[in-house]
Amino acid sequence: MIKLHKLFASCLGIGLIKGGGTLTAAVVCALWYFFQTDSGAENILVIITFAITAMGIWSAHRVEKDWGKDSSRVVIDEAAGMCISLLLIPVTTVHVLMALGLFRFFDILKPLFIRKTEVLPGGWGVMMDDVLAGVYSNLVLQLLIYTLHV
Repeated sequence: MIKLHKLFASCLGIGLIKGGGTLTAAVVCALWYFFQTDSGAENILVIITFAITAMGIWSAHRVEKDWGKDSSRVVIDEAAGMCISLLLIPVTTVHVLMALGLFRFFDILKPLFIRKTEVLPGGWGVMMDDVLAGVYSNLVLQLLIYTLHV
């Protein structure tokens, strides 16, 4: 029987699939896109993003003893990072796809001190590299949107 913290960490089992990190990020993009049709959803999305991040720290820490340090099965970090990438971004198909591309770029290559956060203990180390990748993605996308009008 799978435990609650494993369900959270694997984003309801997506992490058990090959390519689960990218798939999780894509699912978040799709949900974000359709959820944004409701005006005023931004405040709710900020709360959801913080909740996912907090649940990720807790669940990633809990699964570490069974799945090992930063297991590929843990994809809630990708969910949190992708949410951060999309916060306060005007939701259009182009912007969501750009956020996905930027987030995966920063998440995979881990430039600009992102890799250094992986040494943090337990769930913090699992989550913070994706949180920082999300922050960088969001900042770059904000810059592109408001300076180049993409």
